Amino acid sequence: MEHSHHTHHHSEEHRREVSNRLARAIGHLQKVKQMVENDEDCSDVLIQLAAVKSAINNTGKVILKDHMNHCIVHAVEDGDLEMLTELSDAIDKFMK
Repeated sequence: MEHSHHTHHHSEEHRREVSNRLARAIGHLQKVKQMVENDEDCSDVLIQLAAVKSAINNTGKVILKDHMNHCIVHAVEDGDLEMLTELSDAIDKFMK
């Protein structure tokens, strides 16, 4: 099924913020992997893994808020109900 993705371009600042958040989460996840390879305490690994999940969820919130503030506003103005359906599906997948 083809998706008609929006043509709205995100600001350089937004892209940089999301990219930096992802880079930090990736770095943190690599450290967690190293902890596992070093056979560190399971409780400590789980706590650090929870921090990675939190960082990813917060990054998702930043993306979602930007999407709602820009793309969805334009979709509503244009009567683009398909984009609203796509957003709903994406939220369902993200929140699983």
